[in-house]
Order: sequence, then structure tokens, then C-alpha cells
Amino acid sequence: MTAAFEAQRTALADVVAIPVTPFAEDGSIDQDTHRALLRRLLDGGIGILTPNGNTGEFYALTPQERQLITELTVEESGDRAAVLVGVGHDVPTAIASARHARDLGAQMVMIHQPVHPYVSQGGWVDYHRAIAGAVPDLGVVPYIRNAQLPGARLAELADDCPNVIGVKYAVPDAARFAAFARDAGLERFVWIAGLAEPYAPSYFSAGATGFTSGLVNVAPSVSLNMIEALRSGDYPGAMKVWEQIRRFEELRAANGSANNVTIVKEALASLGLCRREVRPPSKPLPESERAEVAAIAAGWSI
Repeated sequence: MTAAFEAQRTALADVVAIPVTPFAEDGSIDQDTHRALLRRLLDGGIGILTPNGNTGEFYALTPQERQLITELTVEESGDRAAVLVGVGHDVPTAIASARHARDLGAQMVMIHQPVHPYVSQGGWVDYHRAIAGAVPDLGVVPYIRNAQLPGARLAELADDCPNVIGVKYAVPDAARFAAFARDAGLERFVWIAGLAEPYAPSYFSAGATGFTSGLVNVAPSVSLNMIEALRSGDYPGAMKVWEQIRRFEELRAANGSANNVTIVKEALASLGLCRREVRPPSKPLPESERAEVAAIAAGWSI
């Protein structure tokens, strides 16, 4: 553990919000609406934002758009929240994005899971080492979705790069997470349940202290209610929130998470907060399925 990253470690042990990217009628980024949605999260008590996450349609944005999203988020956050910028793609692109985030004043970067079809364990370490090593003053959070990666490889990475301080773990297997965290070093990293509220109770029971959220875009208070319950060890209370959000998250997870972002934007559109449009390979929700999402959103204490 490095004392220089204590503020970043503290920030990660929370609801790690993944903001959506709203689009204007012409398909461009709606900057005014994006700022308004960020302010809504900040006003709702959210303390850490992840621009260019998957709920923000990272892989559907151009490099220039990703830079714009980072700039808007850092500007709106100011000293109200920590900023964890999503970076990825090829190594030079990821490094350029990380340095751009650093120069703007962001405190951390999250390295997206490598999308290359051939990922070796050693190659995974090399990829993350190159990016983390290029920004030693930033906290670094690998986004892990590879069930084959052993915890020892993460420990190896952190031995070389002490700025690797947290982990967004998104393998849907609580037992595997528990083993991975202990093999890597349970106290060495901040463990974030990377599959959001549905998995947060089980992952917290195994050592996580934060969770990511797309739902938080719609109802910040609901996500905060869950983490408050988990922090106090009130698992029955956390599961009451789980039951409250269950159907919404089931809709997001259906068909291989095909409508993961679509459902969130549909809920926001039903509340008049942004347009429902998403970019391919996502697709807007058919009109026949919109009423259920609107009813769920309306039923929450927004």
C-alpha cells in the first residue's frame, strides 16, 4: 500500500458511478445534457465518477469524443468527486488517454478489459504494466472479466506498478472472486464488485468494499441505500434493495446484456432527463417494452 494513494483508495470504496453518454438528435454528444446528468449524480451524493465506462458506450465513441467526455466530467466534478477515467484499446491509445486524463487533473484511470481474442496471462501483465507505468502518479484500476486470470498475476503487476491500487472484478462467480482476491492480496487492493448492485452483497461478503453502478444514473439514492447497508453489515437491508432493483437489472442482463445501456437510457428518457438513443451495436428498446421500464423508474424515490 502506498500512502500517496490513500485518497484514491478511499474514493474507490464506494458507489463507483458509470455515467451514460447522452446523444443529441443529430447523433453527437449532447454536452449540456451530459453536464446536467453529472450534476444530478453529484447533487445526489455520488463521490466517484467513471467517464468512458461501458455504460457510457466506451467502445462506440471516437477518440475525440472520449477526450470530450473526460473533459466534461473533470470540469463538472471539480473538487466534489474523484474521477476514474476509462482507457483502453491498443497500448499507445490507452497511454495517450491516461496522460490526457492526468493532465486534466483526474486522479485515476480504469483499464478496460483487453478485447483481443488472444490474451495470455503474461500478455495481460505486459499490457497493464505498460499503461500503468506511463502514468505512475495516477491510481490504476484494472477491469477484470477474464475468469482464467489467477490472482498471482495481479500481484505480479502490482509488484512492478505500485500505482495499481484497486480492481474492478467482473467475473460472475463469487467463489472465484473470493479466491482471486486472497491470492492477489485482499488488503493490498481496493476490491470493487464490477457487476454492480446484483452482485454487490455476495462480493462484499467476500471482501469487496465498493461496487460499480449504471443504475445510479437513474436513482442515486437507491445505490447509496445499498452501499450504506453493506457497509454496516446489514445484509437483510441490502437484499431489500436488491429485491427493489431485481427486475430492472434482469432486463439489463437479458440476452447476454444486449440491452444493458439501453434500459438505463430508456429509464432516463421516461423521466425526461435525456434522449433514449444508443449507438450500435446497442439498439433502442422497442416501444412495446418501454412501459415496464418507465413504471420501474417512476416507482423509485428519485
